Amino acid sequence: MSAGRGEAPDLAGLQVRPVGPVGRLLARRPAVGDAALIACFAAWALVTGVGADSMYALHVHLGSEQVLRMQAASLALTAAGCALLVARRRRPVVVAAGMAVLGLAALALTGAPSGIDLGLALALHAVAVARRPLVTWAVLVPAVAAMLTAARILPLPLQVGAVMSGLSPDTAAGPDPFLGGWQPVALPVLVLALLAVAVGTGVRSRRLHLARIVEAAEAVAREAEQRTRLAEAAERARIAREMHDVVAHSISVMVALGGGASMALDWAPDRARLALDELVGTGRTALADMRRVLGVLHDAPAGASDPAGDGAAAEPSVAPLPGIRDLAPLLDRFRLAGLPVRATGIADARLARADATLQLAVHRIVQEALTNALRHAPGTAGVEVAIQALPGRIEVVVADEGPGVPVERTPGSGRGVLGMRERAAAFGGTVDAGPHGRGWAVRAVLPVDEEDGR
Repeated sequence: MSAGRGEAPDLAGLQVRPVGPVGRLLARRPAVGDAALIACFAAWALVTGVGADSMYALHVHLGSEQVLRMQAASLALTAAGCALLVARRRRPVVVAAGMAVLGLAALALTGAPSGIDLGLALALHAVAVARRPLVTWAVLVPAVAAMLTAARILPLPLQVGAVMSGLSPDTAAGPDPFLGGWQPVALPVLVLALLAVAVGTGVRSRRLHLARIVEAAEAVAREAEQRTRLAEAAERARIAREMHDVVAHSISVMVALGGGASMALDWAPDRARLALDELVGTGRTALADMRRVLGVLHDAPAGASDPAGDGAAAEPSVAPLPGIRDLAPLLDRFRLAGLPVRATGIADARLARADATLQLAVHRIVQEALTNALRHAPGTAGVEVAIQALPGRIEVVVADEGPGVPVERTPGSGRGVLGMRERAAAFGGTVDAGPHGRGWAVRAVLPVDEEDGR
C-alpha cells in the first residue's frame, strides 16, 4: 500500500530516545544506572558517616569507644541501605519505608543520618516517578516527620549537631535543646527529600505527557488505517459489483449466442453467422468494460497490447459510463441471444437528462435483471422492460413470464440481486425482486431531484 493512499504511519519507532552515549547505555542497561546510584550512596554514607570531619571533635567530646560504635553502626546501616536500594525500581514504597526506618536507627545509633538521607531521597524519587502524587506525599510526610522528630528529641543527634555547629555537646543538655544545633542534622533530610520528590514528580509528568502524545498519535494512526481499510473495502465491493455485472451478463449472452449458433449452423447458416458475429462483439464489449472497471485501479499504459489479441488499442479508463442511451443496444443483444424483450419508456428524454451515475445504476439493474431472465427463464414467452420518469423518482420494472421449457431449478448465488439493491441504496432507493405470476419480476425505485426528472 502506498503512502499516498492514506497509509498509517509506523509508530514502532516513536519512542523517547535518550541523548548521548551515557543516556543510551542507561536506557539499554538500567542495572548499570542502579549500580552507579548505589555506589554514590555508599560513598556519600562513608564520607558523611565514618569519614566525617566532625569525627575528630566527637572523639574529643564523646570518647573513642563511643565513636567506634557509631562508625560500626554507620557501616552496617550503609550496607543495609545498599541492599534496600537494589529493589528501588520494583518496590519503591517499601524501599522508602525501609530507608525511613534505617534513618531513625542512624539517628539513634550515630546521632546523624549517616548518608541514609541520600538513600531516602533516592527511594522517594523512585516513588514520585512510579506513583501518583498522593501516594508520594503519603510516604514523604511521615518518613521526614519521623526523622525530624527523632533529630529534635533524641540526645545523640543533639550532641552531634552541636559539634557540627562548632558548639560544645554540653549545650545540648541545656534548658533549651534548640540551641544544641539539631538543625544541621535534620536540614539535609528535609532538603534532599523535597528535592528528590520535586525532580521525580517532574520526570513522571514528562513521561505521562509523552505517553499521552504517543497514545494520541497511535489513535490517529488507527483511525487513519481504519478509514483506509473501509475505503478499500468499499472500492473492492464496487469493483466486484461492476465485474459481476459485466462478466455475468456477457457470459450469459455469449453462452446463449453460442448455443443458438450451434443449433442454426446447418439449417440457417446466415443466422448462425450473425449470432457468432454478435458473440464476438459481446466479448469485445465485455473486455472493454473490464478494462474500464480495472482502470479505476490504474490507468492502462499508452500503447498497451490488447488482451483480446485483435490489435485494438486499449480503451482508456475514462471511457463514458454506460447509460440510458446504451439500453437499446443492450436489449438488442439479449434479443439476438433469444430473449424476447419488449421495452417501454427507454426513449424518454427526461431519462437522458438524469445524472450519469444514476443512468449507470439504471443500466446495470436492467442488465442484471435480463441476465437473470436469460439464465433462469429459458424459452420464456416474453420479458417486459418498463422505465418511467415520475416526479421525484425513476421506476424500473423488468418482468418475465417464466420459463417456456422445463428447467431444473438451481439456487443462484444472490450476488446479482444484492448488487442491484446496493446500487439503488446508493441513491436512497430500493429494489424488490420476487415471483410475479408464472415468472419473476424486479422493481427498482430510484429517487431523483425534481430538476433532473424534467
